[in-house]
Amino acid sequence: MKLPELDVKTIDRIVEMAWEDRTPFAAIEAQFGLKEQAVITLMRQEMKHSSFKMWRKRVTGRKTKHLVKRDFVEGRFRCKEQK
Repeated sequence: MKLPELDVKTIDRIVEMAWEDRTPFAAIEAQFGLKEQAVITLMRQEMKHSSFKMWRKRVTGRKTKHLVKRDFVEGRFRCKEQK
């Protein structure tokens, strides 16, 4: 998958948001225009193989990473840097 040109600061922020358990992929898409598959590709490129495998195992099927699977709407965490 071809990713758009991103500066280092933007890549760091996307990785940070993807690593956070409570930040859904939809929030990353809204802020940076990257769909879930593009975020996965970016994480694969930016992380060590073992760290990527650990992250994928943790977020696969996690309710908080997918808005559709969440059972709550109110009270979600929102980082001050998130739009």
